[in-house]
Amino acid sequence: MAISLYDVSVGSMLQTVGAVSAFIEKGRAWSQDAGISADEIVEARLADDMFPFRFQLLSVVHHSINAIEGARAGVFGPPAPQDLDYAGLQGLVADAHARLKALPVDEVNALEGREVLFRIGQSQIPFTAEGFLMSFSLPNLHFHAATAYDILRQKGAPLGKRDYLGAMKIKA
Repeated sequence: MAISLYDVSVGSMLQTVGAVSAFIEKGRAWSQDAGISADEIVEARLADDMFPFRFQLLSVVHHSINAIEGARAGVFGPPAPQDLDYAGLQGLVADAHARLKALPVDEVNALEGREVLFRIGQSQIPFTAEGFLMSFSLPNLHFHAATAYDILRQKGAPLGKRDYLGAMKIKA
């Protein structure tokens, strides 16, 4: 059985972004029960030299649905900063998940072989769409999803590995 670009990219993105959506909701509910403002978490970091929770969630969106849009356009760059509160970030992640679910399989598969330039400052890194999605955006998506999860865990949210894994594709 052949595996398609859609399967390896959007399929993985749906699982991870869906899990992020669920664990940030669990984090919001925990913070409310604990008497902690969810908005305090937005600026939390694992280390002083790391980006905050807000950036991690913006990057989850950027390296999922925005990566697909970048592959369509043939160009991709760093995410634009957005000053969102916890609820705003939740909405952004939920919207990304919904948009991923709406992507036509054939449209994503048709991106295979297309050129994608990653532009950062004056630098440009050339990719094929599949190379870009599989070797750049997916690793970044998983890194930022794991970091957001870790920040919530560090703050005390009762999350476990199953929260991170999300809906697995099990044999029926």
